[in-house]
Amino acid sequence: MNLILFGPPGAGKGTQAELLQKRYALAKLSTGDMLRSAPAALAGLVKGYMQKGELVPDDVIIAIIKARIDEKDCAKGFILDGFPRTKAQAEALEGMLHAEGKHLDYVIELAVDDKKLVERITGRFSCAKCGAGYHDIFKQPRKLGICDECAATEFTRREDDKVETVAKRLEVYHRQTAPILDYYRAQAGQGALAYIHVNGMLPIEEVTGVIDAALQAEKKIAENG
Repeated sequence: MNLILFGPPGAGKGTQAELLQKRYALAKLSTGDMLRSAPAALAGLVKGYMQKGELVPDDVIIAIIKARIDEKDCAKGFILDGFPRTKAQAEALEGMLHAEGKHLDYVIELAVDDKKLVERITGRFSCAKCGAGYHDIFKQPRKLGICDECAATEFTRREDDKVETVAKRLEVYHRQTAPILDYYRAQAGQGALAYIHVNGMLPIEEVTGVIDAALQAEKKIAENG
């Protein structure tokens, strides 16, 4: 079973990818990890582009993915997280998989409410001493200004969690990803794969349940078809 997870920052892709990895014995493939551990034949190329601050070309990334999915832990399938980011990459990925005698089975979209997601992310803060996590609305310390875990009184917020930063990342995600989602919806309409739309604002366990139920339903349809 080969699948792609789509969703903006904070939608819970990483959490759901880990749960799917354990549930179905799939390999979790993130672009960052693959670039850092690229095969020797490609590592020099990747390092050169990254040292110059340039984007690694699509053909190099596709070659890295090709090498990665040939490894033993991908025998039962893989989860792609962070790729593709453009329609051209989606088409290149499809061509590579076809040449390898493989294909995508599922595309899972974790859809979000932007306003609520910004609220969810920007309200996060943590203890500066022990790292315990809190939220302005959903999880305040039991005693205001005092960490529940270590009683420290200093807290910190990530730069990435500022309202302006989160809003910009969401805007970029929607602008770049919309054409890719349209591409995969069209593929699903032709019966080439299954497209699963999930409300990413649900609690983690509910999102997991919806994904699992959809995968099982699609599996039965495929078997009966």
